Amino acid sequence: MTQKSVLIVEDEFTQSALLEGIVKRAGHVAHIAHNGNEALTFMAGAQGADVDIVLLDLVMPGMDGIEVLQKLRPSWPKLPVIMLTSQSSITTVVDAMRAGANDFIVKPASAERIRSAINAGLETASFVGEIEPMRMGMAATNFTNLIGESHGMRRAVALAERAASASIPVLIDGESGVGKEVFARAVHTASDRADRPFVAVNCGAIPENLVESILFGHEKGSFTGATEKRIGKFAEANGGTLFLDEVGELSADIQVKLLRALQEKEIDPVGGRSSLPVDIRVISATNRNLAERVAEGCFREDLFYRLNVYPITLPPLRERKEDIPALVDHFLDLIPEMEGLPVKTISPGALPALAAYHWPGNIRQLQNALFRAVILSDHKQLEVRDFPHLEGAGIIPTNLLSEPGQRLLDPVSDAPAGFSAGAPVDDTVISLLATGGHFRSLADMESEIIRRTIGYYDGKMAEVARRLGIGRSTLYRKLDEYGLKR
Repeated sequence: MTQKSVLIVEDEFTQSALLEGIVKRAGHVAHIAHNGNEALTFMAGAQGADVDIVLLDLVMPGMDGIEVLQKLRPSWPKLPVIMLTSQSSITTVVDAMRAGANDFIVKPASAERIRSAINAGLETASFVGEIEPMRMGMAATNFTNLIGESHGMRRAVALAERAASASIPVLIDGESGVGKEVFARAVHTASDRADRPFVAVNCGAIPENLVESILFGHEKGSFTGATEKRIGKFAEANGGTLFLDEVGELSADIQVKLLRALQEKEIDPVGGRSSLPVDIRVISATNRNLAERVAEGCFREDLFYRLNVYPITLPPLRERKEDIPALVDHFLDLIPEMEGLPVKTISPGALPALAAYHWPGNIRQLQNALFRAVILSDHKQLEVRDFPHLEGAGIIPTNLLSEPGQRLLDPVSDAPAGFSAGAPVDDTVISLLATGGHFRSLADMESEIIRRTIGYYDGKMAEVARRLGIGRSTLYRKLDEYGLKR
């Protein structure tokens, strides 16, 4: 990872010194502000524009971390902010997240935990440029402005149009990045609930101890730190549509509560004395095979049948390559409009190269690649050399790169330098035996598996960690452990 600028906002000198050491050992530049006013003054100055991420203490004299964050967000809506505090109550976490914090660390924290949070925050920031324009354009999403004329796309749209006319539960299945939330919003916009709320919840991104409170709400005093009443996402969506993304990630106990809410059409806030009726239309989505998870005992069969009343499968981009030209035109119109960037067009030679790539990250990765190209290209027309990640897949010859022989990273990727993004994987070449006929060590084989997985999934570390069945912080630790420098 290239050197980044980190602003540390911490009033305790010992803590700020420790954080500064961790940041510097991670290869980044550290700036220190000892209170909220110093932090806001620094951000308003010339150096503020170069800050890539903020480590922000919650409890400080004068202006606390929540106030600082609330003042930062209007001017820096996409800046990753990690909140640091010795308070671990659920209310504190919820307040920080609602104020716009990207992560929450309880002090004292290990250097590994802080480094992992910084890496994750910087990785998330690399997506902001492509995620934000899409989300800003989602509000008016309907079936007429969905992009694609391929057979798989037409079939999915036809099914979704039929689903919109009823209030039955819909389960949208598809790989990460295929546009499941876009489809969910289109169904909502075409339904008789279009003038009511559309509330999206990423079930896989909520800390496990907060899921029940965030979904169903809680009463004041219901647990330590619950200083005020909070309504949940079900109540927010009352009368409208609740979109449960990555529903397959919910724990077993939350699955029971979700099933009851859907069956009885009422919710039980944490600490509440009575149930509250709700009228919602549920659309859920998953990139996992829920039928397999039911067979494995990881997902309730009765909940699966409750959600899977009307299934819609969205095809991956590699199965609808004829839609790529229209998607490229759409994003090249959208990105400059939303980000204030110069308008670019695609060259006739670059379009076939984009269509030939397998796009494991699907539409999200395509948009990210175009976003990167628009920013970095000095020309009005994007050429094949503006998409260096395609070279790793053997699509672009090395001599067409801006710097021959150098593989650059796509912004969607967080892969270590030198990995061939998207490179095909031959699962028959990982040998058990080393030179001399003896068995290789587990560490040696694990290192090779990690390298190949990163290459296959274009360096998308969240996906790599998920496919390998390990946490992202564990993956980062193994990169350092095996000398696979990021």
